Amino acid sequence: MPYAATAARGAELGRGARALAALLLGAVLAALTLAVPASASAAEQARGRVALIGVPGLEWSDVSQEATPNLWALVGAGGSASLSTRAVPPPDRGITCPVAGWLTVSAGQRAGAEGRGCPAAPQPRPADSSATGPGPAAVPGWDRLAAYQSGTGYDARIGTLGALVTGGGGKVAAVGPGAALAAADKSGNIGMYAATVEELGDLTPYHLIVLDAGDVAAAWSRQPLDEYGVPTGLPPAERRAAVTQADRQVGALVGKLPPGTTILVAGVSDVTPNAHLHVAVATGPSPSGGPYPRGRLTATSTRQDALVTITDLTATAVQALGLTPPREVVGRPWQPGGPASESAAATVTALADGDLASQVLRDVRGPFFTVLVTVQLLFYALAALALRRRRPAPGAAAASRILVAVQVVAVLSGAVAVSTFLAQLVPWWSLPVPMLSVIVTILGIAGAITALAFAGPWRAHVLGPLTVVAATTSLALLADVMTGSALQVNAVTGYEPVTGGRFYGFSNIAFAVYATGTILGLAGAAHWLLRRGLPRLAVVLACALYGGLAVFADGWPSWGADFGGVPAFVIGLAVFLILLSGRRVSVVKLLLVGLGGAVLVGALSVFDWLRPAAQRTHLGAFVQQVIDGQAWTVVGRKFSAMVGVTVGNWSLTLLSLVALAFLFLVLNRPSRWGAAALGEAYRQAPTLRAGLIGALTCAFLGFLSNDSGIAIPAMALTVAVPLTLAACVRALQLATPTRPGRRSGRAAPTPSEA
Repeated sequence: MPYAATAARGAELGRGARALAALLLGAVLAALTLAVPASASAAEQARGRVALIGVPGLEWSDVSQEATPNLWALVGAGGSASLSTRAVPPPDRGITCPVAGWLTVSAGQRAGAEGRGCPAAPQPRPADSSATGPGPAAVPGWDRLAAYQSGTGYDARIGTLGALVTGGGGKVAAVGPGAALAAADKSGNIGMYAATVEELGDLTPYHLIVLDAGDVAAAWSRQPLDEYGVPTGLPPAERRAAVTQADRQVGALVGKLPPGTTILVAGVSDVTPNAHLHVAVATGPSPSGGPYPRGRLTATSTRQDALVTITDLTATAVQALGLTPPREVVGRPWQPGGPASESAAATVTALADGDLASQVLRDVRGPFFTVLVTVQLLFYALAALALRRRRPAPGAAAASRILVAVQVVAVLSGAVAVSTFLAQLVPWWSLPVPMLSVIVTILGIAGAITALAFAGPWRAHVLGPLTVVAATTSLALLADVMTGSALQVNAVTGYEPVTGGRFYGFSNIAFAVYATGTILGLAGAAHWLLRRGLPRLAVVLACALYGGLAVFADGWPSWGADFGGVPAFVIGLAVFLILLSGRRVSVVKLLLVGLGGAVLVGALSVFDWLRPAAQRTHLGAFVQQVIDGQAWTVVGRKFSAMVGVTVGNWSLTLLSLVALAFLFLVLNRPSRWGAAALGEAYRQAPTLRAGLIGALTCAFLGFLSNDSGIAIPAMALTVAVPLTLAACVRALQLATPTRPGRRSGRAAPTPSEA
């Protein structure tokens, strides 16, 4: 191309990029200007009454009609759910201590306390040092607790709950030292503190009453400490006795509450060496005005029926009092979820089963990934031997049983990733040997997908089995995320509600599997369409249409709500489409596509931010954090997590390196059957090259833009490399028999060598 034309084209691209950037900036500024809420004309006044009852450590397996009759009655009268209590854990332990749980309720954001282990809550000091009964009090060491939050990565503002109620003209009462932490204002002061419910007297004057039914936590604190300073587990008999005593405290308070009180019960922390899901119950008037019906609770923070979080507890209490939670309260109010068609006993059993699933998942996840990595590494080694060990006679590839076995196992291996999600259709965690059960379930589903891949005439084509597995992967996860992401909850490759990292949308691993399956599936579909004589432009447009839907589903706040994955997915898909169209990928094209991805995720985030605060996902929350100047805190926390996963998870790093080495050092070199397997597959199915490069690009950029680090390329390669191997094997079987040529002799010496 002449220089002048090239320069003109570059200038046009530059002007277009600048215009697009200016348009985006103007749209965002306009949105920010229009959406800034006007100042309230008058301060909100607290109305109604809320009793917030915290029972640190209470699990659904503790609740029964005989041992906890008061809690049992509340379950039968209102809504129930599992409670994720994730806060700031103590060093080297992934649990929520009672003090951290109470401070999180106080702030409406994850909070914690400095030091090892789980120290007891400080005993409030009376404002009048000569007083002996109930009265105003203050939490000792409050300033130090408040200062500690700035270094946790969450910047929790403890005292928010108490300050909101008192600022709205409400009166606050606290019973027990943990309750004092939750009810104190931002100076650490409590309007009324009592050691027992009986000391409070008439409860009518109070708008917010917080009770610390801390018998289970107190019994736990008396146990021997482990090497991290955390108490060991309670013996079953002691735990039952402590739970029964806590239930009596609950009954004592409920019996004194005036009619029309909103009652919120929460197991606000762990009292075990490992994290659990806990009890959440709500009765009485809800923030929406109507009473909580008997059934399940939910919240927009989780979008899962029968699952809420501890930060939601703060938002629920605030809104039930007719107040508006400030931005630093990150939770969403508890709402009525699905109706209860079963008895209280069935509700308790089902919720206890949810915690059982989380505990089993914790026990099997590590061993499962060890098995997955080990089996994959062994398979790559055996496949390399099968492809490169010796040179058979010409034409032997077509009849080789070794290659047939390699192809079948490769397809099965490529189907394992999506099968880890589909396995949630079976309650494997309740079977006698969970580790064996989950492996058998996953292999059974992967086997069914493999059977489908070889069931029809498509099995004879180079990309036939690859297309079936990849399309199944893409469609299954697309359908899941559009219907609530239930398959990802407590899956071995999904998210754990007990850790509170994510509750809906695409997890990072699910995104890696979904994006890889989508791009490879489109490559297979494009090959089939081109073979049928469709114009290349029509094929590219068809792939762009489904690919656009897949990207939209990944980023749309009501579906995937994936911030970091969208730019990576857009660029990976664009690389595939550019190569599919027969054009070359250039730096300018990549920059323009990257800008488009940034614009898309920015537009989705701003759209989410424009919705009411109670309906926002973390996309809109991030926009608000940018406005509030807290974005770097979030980015720093995510980057630290990405580095930690990459450095600490050596097995996935090893798997990624070996998979890439197998792809480019084994498949891309001449095999025992003659030609390079990957080159032969590219020759017979040129769209595979476009799909593989697009999928690898997406995986690499996903690694850079998400906090799961090396886990993203590792899981993407777990799908891409086995399916590529299956295509390569079929290409060798269909190829014209060849032998590698003889080695040539040494060239004559050059004049400089002579």
